[in-house]
Amino acid sequence: MKRILLIGLALVSLPLLALKPETEIAARTALDKGFQWLRTTQSAEGSWSDKRFPGMSALALWAMANANLPQNAEAAQKAEAYLIACAQPDGGIYVPIPGRRGGGLGNYNTCLCLTALHAAGAGTRHTATLLAARAYIASTQIETDGLHEGGFGYDKKSPREYTDLNNTLYALDAMRLTQDLEEARPTGEKKVDVNWEAAKQYVLSMQQTEGEDAGGFLYNREVPRAQQEGKAPSLKAYGSMTYAGLLAMLHCNLSREDPRVRSVYKYIGKHWTLEENPGQGNQGLYFYYDILARALDAAAIETIECADGSSIDWKEALAEALIRRQQADGSWVNENNRFWEADPALSTSYALLALTLILK
Repeated sequence: MKRILLIGLALVSLPLLALKPETEIAARTALDKGFQWLRTTQSAEGSWSDKRFPGMSALALWAMANANLPQNAEAAQKAEAYLIACAQPDGGIYVPIPGRRGGGLGNYNTCLCLTALHAAGAGTRHTATLLAARAYIASTQIETDGLHEGGFGYDKKSPREYTDLNNTLYALDAMRLTQDLEEARPTGEKKVDVNWEAAKQYVLSMQQTEGEDAGGFLYNREVPRAQQEGKAPSLKAYGSMTYAGLLAMLHCNLSREDPRVRSVYKYIGKHWTLEENPGQGNQGLYFYYDILARALDAAAIETIECADGSSIDWKEALAEALIRRQQADGSWVNENNRFWEADPALSTSYALLALTLILK
């Protein structure tokens, strides 16, 4: 294997980097402690955190599937059974919440549950359920012309059209990572997929092409009400959404050499940090760590050349950041709860997903 060094906009193949021995030992210790915390905090029915949102438990199962450690086998089986029990007649995997604004976040939860169940090997045990989930996700893609065309939102039953890059990334993740399931679809039944060209155009519409944010990605293009009244700054790109945009581009089969992809690399080098989610402070910090690791791994990038001339081995740096932030009990938690990361089950799952990629 080779690693990719970002030098300006050039891609150079070099020998694959490895973690420093002491960092690898500490990272594996952190991984073991994190999974031990998850095992001891799992509910009797197999869930973590708020049972109304099975996607949060799916993140924990996904991390366990990636690590493939024997000590997690029982907890993973319980989590799988819990997620399967959340499958709905419409094919989604979620919990209906009548009267709640946003409902049960059907698309968001289904995407995470499908991805995690597939990673855990449930496709051979619950094939029909996972195929139904793929059909559900495909049905949530917005087809009408306009701002949202090609994208995905939180809930199929939403009374208004809504999309954002985060939900779209999770939908594309789920559909791309589980596409092999279509080979198991019964003979005569039409294979299911999304409109990848429309999805690509939606993703590209989120990318900034000029100014300070050139190469970076927005969360969505809806102008906040306060901004409409002249009380807020213009829409800004930020770190986690830029990595989500990079991964979505790759799912849409854009080449790593594509100028639009290479402009993301330039943004990353310009805004590199692990002390915060660039543009968001501590908001969504652990999601930032997770999506950063998944995007850079998918892009086969090992080393980042920053705008100040420094060269960063991102796996080494991210491992050190995660080790430093782990709590004494093995969990991770964010003091900023803007995106629910004050829930240690959520932040711990994100951290473990990142660590499993660093150590693979």
